Amino acid sequence: MSSRPVFLVDALPDGASTVLGGPEGHHAATVRRLRPGEELVLADGAGAVADCVVTGPAEGGLQLAVTAVRRLPPPEPRFVLVQALAKGDRGELAVELAVELGVDEVVPWAAARSVVRWDGARGQRSLERWRSTARAAAKQSRRAWLPAVASPASSREVAGLIGAAAGALVLHEAADVPLGAVPLPDGGDLVLVVGPEGGLDEAEVAAFTAAGATAVRLGEPVLRTSTAGAAALAALSLRTGRWD
Repeated sequence: MSSRPVFLVDALPDGASTVLGGPEGHHAATVRRLRPGEELVLADGAGAVADCVVTGPAEGGLQLAVTAVRRLPPPEPRFVLVQALAKGDRGELAVELAVELGVDEVVPWAAARSVVRWDGARGQRSLERWRSTARAAAKQSRRAWLPAVASPASSREVAGLIGAAAGALVLHEAADVPLGAVPLPDGGDLVLVVGPEGGLDEAEVAAFTAAGATAVRLGEPVLRTSTAGAAALAALSLRTGRWD
């Protein structure tokens, strides 16, 4: 989509005019200060978008004229980031960067060496922060498809995701195979596994490769868990043609 601001709605308008209200309407009117004649895009997060022009104020938001409604196909292959739980705000940073760089689903992973554990109410709050971060990053990067943030997965469940995917890669600093040398699928799910600050447990690497993943390295520098996924997604976007 273009550089016009994007606002997420539950459903697109079915007529020639509509009102953007609620939190999104408030943000458009009072934070972005959009004025009559300015353009914006409404998106339902599932590929449908409406091109709109502001025609005036409305109670709690803006009155819009709808100029076009489009449906954009989902990108292929579908990027699924399995992101290990991280300390502090590094996990949220990893989600933010990954969404801006095109990830389609994020799976929080309780890796063996993850210091952080998502238990009880604390875990639910952490999950909601990841989901809120993903939503905000999708709006910032003007995406028509809102990435999903799944419930936390165990290593066994991650192995199951890998086994069902069209392709899977595990970032590992000691891997012999560079990311640029691995064949990639044209469609389906491409799973990317990023470990925690303490690195991957060898039993996890063995289980994931047995399920069908390839251990790969990005290069000589060892990246943080918060940035490794983003770097790999950028390389994958170029290799798969998603950044044509």
